[in-house]
This record gives sequence, structure tokens and C-alpha cells, in this order.
Amino acid sequence: MLALMAAGCVFFPGVFLLSKHALKHMMGWSRGEADIVSARLVSSIQAIMASAAGFIITSSCRDVMEDSHWLTDNYILFATPYFAYDIYAMFLEKLMVLHHIFMVTCCFPASQMWRQGKGDFFQGVLFLAELSTPFVCLGKVLIQYQQQHTVLHKVNGVLMLLAFFCCRVLLFPYLYYAYSRYASIPVYVVLLVAPWQCNLGAALLWPLQLYWFTLICRGALRLSATGGCSKSTCKADNDCCLSSSNGWRKRT
Repeated sequence: MLALMAAGCVFFPGVFLLSKHALKHMMGWSRGEADIVSARLVSSIQAIMASAAGFIITSSCRDVMEDSHWLTDNYILFATPYFAYDIYAMFLEKLMVLHHIFMVTCCFPASQMWRQGKGDFFQGVLFLAELSTPFVCLGKVLIQYQQQHTVLHKVNGVLMLLAFFCCRVLLFPYLYYAYSRYASIPVYVVLLVAPWQCNLGAALLWPLQLYWFTLICRGALRLSATGGCSKSTCKADNDCCLSSSNGWRKRT
């Protein structure tokens, strides 16, 4: 347990520092530029790893409640330090700080202790929420360097919208639907029989996903209407400035 957490404590800050050093000394980038791109690189790496873990877990668990996979608890232990690192490494809005503090102080204990080894399938589905992060990070970097007029930015925007909608907006309804099939009960009954902790977590996290998706849609509509946003426009309007998969970050 401690070894995996220690590995995460070394890996995520280590990748950030190595990338930052390489961009500054090999590419000649400024400290601010290197910080921004390095932080988003780490976010994307963690997202790819979490999505891969989620796919392996969900595809291996036939019984959504009783089947277990060794990767579930191990990846939780390894990835938890990422959220603590991210608070330090990124320039965050207060909402994002609270979100990451919640992930470390509430989601980690719940995932490791309260589950009691059950529901690995559902934990794997939650890992898949990170699938939208690489697209969001790439979009932010492209806007940072005023590449919002390129085909790459437009294609990435479409993929990001689809990934965020499928992996985050539909995430919690799917969790309830999957349990209703397992228990052979209507979906609305799941709200009544599910542990109150599950309902509370969904009530706290799902509105955030809807809020961020609304902002992403507003930014996408504004970009399509204006053919792109200028650097000054992006600074004034955070709707055009996408950050990590978990939400929105301010431009510096």
C-alpha cells in the first residue's frame, strides 16, 4: 500500500519536473509556458492510465458487484497522490481546489475501505471518466498558442465534446442503470435501495459534470460563431478556456 502511494508521489511530480526542465532547456520555452504544458502532459498521462485501468477492470468483471480485479485498489493507491500534486502544480479555480480535496479526503477512503472489496466494476467505470482529459488538455494548449483556427483544434473539440458527454455526463445515470440490471429492479428503485453514500456522491459530483459540460458547449458555440477566439477574448471569457478533465482553469 505505502509502496504504491510512494511510487505515485514520485512518478507524477517527477514527470512534471522532467518535462518542465526539458522544455525550458532543450526547447528554450519560458517558465510559464513550460509549467502549463508540463502540467497538462501529466494530466493527460494520468487520464490515459486511468482510462486503460477502467477498461481492463470493466471488461473483466462479469458480476458488477462481486467480481474483483487486482488493478482496482492498486491503481487507486497509485493515482491518489496525483490529485494532491495537481493542486500544487496547476493554477486552479476555487471550485477545482475543492474538487481535488474532495477526491483525496473522501473518494480515496471510500474506494479503499467502505467498498469492502465489492463493486470493482463500478470503480472501473469511474476510472473511464478520465477519458475526456487528453482532449480537454490538448484544446487548452492549442488555445494557449492561438491555434484555435486549425483543423486539429476543431477535430479535437468534437472528440472532446463526445468524450465528455459519454464519459462524464452519462456516467452517473449509467451507474444506476447497470445496478438496476444486476439487481433486476427498475432504475428509479435503485435510488431507494442504494447506500446513501452512493446517492450523496452522485448528488455532489454529477451537477459539476453538467455545469462543466454546459460551459464547454457555450465555448464551442462561441468558437463556431466567431471562427475562433483571440487571446484577449480567452482571457476575458473562461468559457473558451478548457482545462483538465475535471473542469476549468484560469489562463495565466
